[in-house]
Amino acid sequence: MRAHLRTSLAALLLSLSLALPALAVQPDEVLKDPAMEARAREISKELRCLVCQNQSIDDSNAPLARDLRVLVRQRLVAGDDNSGVLEYVTARYGDYVLLRPPFKASTYVLWIGPAVVLLLGGIGAALFLRGRQRAVAGGETAAPLTPEERQRLDRLLREDT
Repeated sequence: MRAHLRTSLAALLLSLSLALPALAVQPDEVLKDPAMEARAREISKELRCLVCQNQSIDDSNAPLARDLRVLVRQRLVAGDDNSGVLEYVTARYGDYVLLRPPFKASTYVLWIGPAVVLLLGGIGAALFLRGRQRAVAGGETAAPLTPEERQRLDRLLREDT
């Protein structure tokens, strides 16, 4: 009996966790045509919520995300294809609204920047390690203490004990 209850509870929790992302889209937003609604959901997953941190408008509960979802559905009902809807929204809000920005001159930093930073970090680490290996291999050691430094060190060690 307990095992059956646990299994039922686990199934309920799993189904609730799978349904959570769909909660953002309100019933009054959903189009009657299932094919067109599927297209709207697909497009909504490509568009960034302008209020949230890196969340699609399909997942966001923000009022602006709702407005964008409604706009997407209006454009689809007006007869736009998927790329036409994305172009319309991009023309209004810029490339920032796209979760996958296009590869063009204004977005080169987004696409290439992380690789350049990683490459520069790797070169810096390699140079540091190579210099360290040379110092160890060359037998570089610290300069010996002068007699004044030795006396001062001895005095400090005596004071410390």
